[in-house]
Amino acid sequence: MSALKPRYLAAGDAALVIEYGEVIDPDLIQAVQRLDRRLSRARLTGVIETVPSFRSLMVHYDPLATTRAALIAAIEGLGDENEAAAVAPGRSWRLPCCYDAAFAPDLADVAAATGLAPEAVTQTHAANPFSVAVVGFLPGCPFMAELPPIFNLPRRTSPRTRVPAGSVAVAQKLSVIYPTESPGGWHLIGNCPVPLFDARWDTPALLAPADGVRFQPIDAAEHARILAAARAGEYDPRRECADGETI
Repeated sequence: MSALKPRYLAAGDAALVIEYGEVIDPDLIQAVQRLDRRLSRARLTGVIETVPSFRSLMVHYDPLATTRAALIAAIEGLGDENEAAAVAPGRSWRLPCCYDAAFAPDLADVAAATGLAPEAVTQTHAANPFSVAVVGFLPGCPFMAELPPIFNLPRRTSPRTRVPAGSVAVAQKLSVIYPTESPGGWHLIGNCPVPLFDARWDTPALLAPADGVRFQPIDAAEHARILAAARAGEYDPRRECADGETI
């Protein structure tokens, strides 16, 4: 692909945004993740935290330790953002998902919009390899790319004020899991019973950018079993859902 020319944007007096584009695109996601990893390795003076998004990286820095100009010069000195090597794969996960009607109030609408049968929608979702692009919106909430083009669906015209925890949803060729109950405007097609965030873990969010995810269809009884075990503290997704396969 052609060279990516980032834009450097000020975000107050203690943050810098490096922007690669204006669309959600796998090449832009990889460019952001590569830069994030280069910055992590470089440990530049004054950098406090980096926050990746679909198309940009925000760098929080200490203005008493560095300047925006010095930071930009240092970042440009890290190398070509279009280096041939892809982002190294993250961890692989196989997450259980129940696609039963009780958890899939929007499945019929998604089927109608894509032209697929409801069963084909869930089969496609379960068979699709996802890559975590961003974790945000809610603690531990993964935005995962990407589904086939027919899933390039707009969000619901009427967002829900309460989306149940664990809801698996799709929109704009992406899939997401709501870790906790929240408002939401994506199309709900299933539910994942495993916890995605626990402040007691060394790394509280289960998933991280560049991790691979596949969904394992389960029935309602298995969903109830896992959910009960998780609530009792007897189900650790870091052990139960780690997948040795490379996605």
